[in-house]
Amino acid sequence: MRTIRTTISNEITVSNIEAYFEKKITRFGNGAKIDAPKEHLGKRVIVIVVG
Repeated sequence: MRTIRTTISNEITVSNIEAYFEKKITRFGNGAKIDAPKEHLGKRVIVIVVG
């Protein structure tokens, strides 16, 4: 698995956004899942966890 280096910040800037949606994380077996619309199948996504 590839590791992404991150820096903790209170602000994020993103360009070329194709879509935006907000969902609640739900239980799935021993883990969790986020439901996404079908049109995003096969696309690369980035999940930002907001505490």
